[in-house]
Amino acid sequence: MLKLFFVLLTLFLPLLSANVLQKAIDDAPVGSILKLPEGVYKGSIVINKPLTIIGKEDGVVIDGEGKGTVITIKSSYVTLKNLRITGSGDRHENVDAAITISEAKQCEVSNCTIDDCLFGIDMQMVSNSIISNNTITSKDFDLGLKGDGLRLWYSHDNIIRKNSLIRSRDMVVWYSHGNLIEENIGEYCRYSLHFMYAGKNYVKNNSYKYNSVGIFFMYSKDTVATGNFIKSSLGTTGMGIGLKEVTNFTIKDNTILYCAQGIYIDRSPFEPDTNNWIENNKILYNSQALHFHSLSEDNIIKNNIIMGNIEDVINDGRSSRTYNNEISQNYWDNYEGFDKNGDNIGDTPHKVYRYADQLWIHNPDVKFFYGSPVISLLNFLAKLAPFTKPLFLFEDAEPIVKIEG
Repeated sequence: MLKLFFVLLTLFLPLLSANVLQKAIDDAPVGSILKLPEGVYKGSIVINKPLTIIGKEDGVVIDGEGKGTVITIKSSYVTLKNLRITGSGDRHENVDAAITISEAKQCEVSNCTIDDCLFGIDMQMVSNSIISNNTITSKDFDLGLKGDGLRLWYSHDNIIRKNSLIRSRDMVVWYSHGNLIEENIGEYCRYSLHFMYAGKNYVKNNSYKYNSVGIFFMYSKDTVATGNFIKSSLGTTGMGIGLKEVTNFTIKDNTILYCAQGIYIDRSPFEPDTNNWIENNKILYNSQALHFHSLSEDNIIKNNIIMGNIEDVINDGRSSRTYNNEISQNYWDNYEGFDKNGDNIGDTPHKVYRYADQLWIHNPDVKFFYGSPVISLLNFLAKLAPFTKPLFLFEDAEPIVKIEG
């Protein structure tokens, strides 16, 4: 009865100062539901007990007035819904955020709009929680000076679903395992998704467009990325998916389009006697489809559609042996063989060599001439009558001849 009375009381709060809202939180019994009427609630708040705060209608604004973090959650079983959260401070060293959740479990933040906040949602040692259907933007700073839209640090087994991160810096997943990250949107960010020291995560059906990097996995293992759409990673080093020192990854059924580098592979798989699987992806109209850096062997690259790229494979590691990857049954639009028996497998392997046109890989100054008549002529002569032995990069022993369906 006391909880019900408290809920009814909160329906009639006037347009408030934060002191009133904070007092309502402090006075609320554990497990109360505060339904806020439309209005602007000024100042920051701290929640240190199980509690639910719901915007009863659109137009419920919690405004931090440009100081510190707007909402600090220090308890499990806290829910925030249907709020606009704005006006954090702008101090990076303090991680001024819209919402900070720490050392908690089974929390939920959903259907909230976050704007003019340096960092969006900062999760520190949070587990079994849901972050869904939120729209997050940072402050109007240069990209490198914005804060991260969403941060997971030592946070496990959470669901991150259907959030939109627009013009924030990064979404980061650090030392965090077992999270489901699905159906999110990232646009005009730096790293739309950045992993470090994370494992057993599932990255599914996200859309990342116009970022510097789509997804970058570092020092991680045992993760699946499937069904993601990555388009127009911006800049000369714009990257669709990056793999750096990762092990036992499955990169499957993704579409990577209009990026400078489609899939970037650096010392992956990292652990000996292991594999990564890159299968059934569409790698289309990028400057480079597959870019190998440093020692990257034992990747299984199968059943991908590799079409319309300027370069199919780049290997810039002098000690790297691209041909030690298992590459088979991919579609290459520049395959020059035949299929006499009609089984849709090329009668001869698709072999790729490095000729004169890739001199720029180890001498960036040469790239100024890339695509020029002089480089094209050198490349033609190198293939017609090689004056140096071309470098063998790889072969696909069973190239697909036609795309079916």
